[in-house]
Amino acid sequence: MQQVHSVQVGDMKKEIDLRNVPKARKQLTILVVGCGLGGLAAAYALGQAGHSIIILESSPSIGEVGAGIQVCPNLSRILIRWGLEDMLKSAAERDKPAWFTFHRYDSGEVIGMSRLEGKLDRDHGAPWYVVHRADLYDMLLSIASPYMNLRTNSKVVSLNFEDPFRPFVTLQTGEIISADLIIGADGINSVVRDHVTGQTEIPLSVPTGDLAYRVVLPTHTFKDDPQLKPLVEEPRIRCWIGPGRHIVGYCIRNRREYNMVLIKPGDSHSYSWTAEGDLREMRDGFNGWDPCLRKLLSRADSVLESALLICRPLKTWIHVGGRVVLLGDSCHPMLPYRAQGSAMAIEDAAVLGNLFSRLSNTAQIPELLKVYENLRHARVSATQAASTRNRRVYHLPDGIEQQQRDTAMRSAMQEELLQYGMAKDVQHPFTSSCGNPNAWSDKNKNAEQFDYDPDVAVDEWWALNATGAFLGQHKCEIAGQL
Repeated sequence: MQQVHSVQVGDMKKEIDLRNVPKARKQLTILVVGCGLGGLAAAYALGQAGHSIIILESSPSIGEVGAGIQVCPNLSRILIRWGLEDMLKSAAERDKPAWFTFHRYDSGEVIGMSRLEGKLDRDHGAPWYVVHRADLYDMLLSIASPYMNLRTNSKVVSLNFEDPFRPFVTLQTGEIISADLIIGADGINSVVRDHVTGQTEIPLSVPTGDLAYRVVLPTHTFKDDPQLKPLVEEPRIRCWIGPGRHIVGYCIRNRREYNMVLIKPGDSHSYSWTAEGDLREMRDGFNGWDPCLRKLLSRADSVLESALLICRPLKTWIHVGGRVVLLGDSCHPMLPYRAQGSAMAIEDAAVLGNLFSRLSNTAQIPELLKVYENLRHARVSATQAASTRNRRVYHLPDGIEQQQRDTAMRSAMQEELLQYGMAKDVQHPFTSSCGNPNAWSDKNKNAEQFDYDPDVAVDEWWALNATGAFLGQHKCEIAGQL
């Protein structure tokens, strides 16, 4: 029977049908450590699959801090399937970016453009939105809540595997909680990952030497300033690129706020977005940049900061016992240069939910986890690499290589403008958009990133591999596993 649930995000209240998906023949008790975007997505996807979900959150309350987030087609496709289309439109339709534009850092000159609205939507079958992280969080919370038992003030300090079929966590209070399966969705500083890898530091990581800042500005005064007015009247994602640093800006919350992410060299001991940054240090890092940007930064009264790491792919996300697994930033943190960090975590959750909707006995758990890892590892590793490549492209120093980059970007821009009747004279020969330094104009890269559907990936794999003897059917007689 289809369930109806009343949800509210901001000013919008709506009755939605929770997606009616197949239910697992065997119900598991699943502990999800961490109540971020990935943890909520896992609770929803696995709860819908028929499992009992407990979320352990170390903080005394839940919610998202931070700023804007790009919801690219591979993510919006999932959210729409999960019944959130109307909420996405309500929260972000007026902010929907028509273009992604690249600007020279000192003058603001446009050197690259990629059409988003009407082109990428059509090419990849799902829209591109920009939203506030807190609004996306509230959307996921609204659909996950019916399926989960949330425990706040529940800091996990250790895991124990004495019983191979029933691992347990110990909380800071001393309380012990066991489960059939434990999912580490506790971010880049994951406690669960320490037990999977046997390391207490973030493994296989290389500091970039970069700091990332997040700033959100109210836009009600922009309309009185000719220099800032276009930022609100022309919804775009704007990216200023320059030597060793860059800035991305776009409107959120129905153009009431302007979101900015700024990257520059610097040191920090924090790898989360809850640390307050130094406004003067941020502003000093962009001296000599576009006067429009300088004006925006002068209006900021607070900023969040985080250090950035290049994290190489882990060898495995699964504990050797086969009952603990990682998800999202706990196993594949992303640099913020491809707008895919949250998307990858939510894709992870969708794959787990689909796989575990097919569970018929607990002996299948380790094998299903291995399928999850096999389906996801190559994709997220490729996305990590793409994000790292974009960092280099954006941060080139002025010189020959930078000039070649800008020429190639302009060429792809001319092609796009001609398609929309917005360019009359072509100043230089076309180059193929494939391989263009503007990754958003590269058709092959876009298809690889945005056409992916986690449910299709699982369904196709299952059709090819799930024979009658597959997934531990021969193990069903193991004592206590039925």
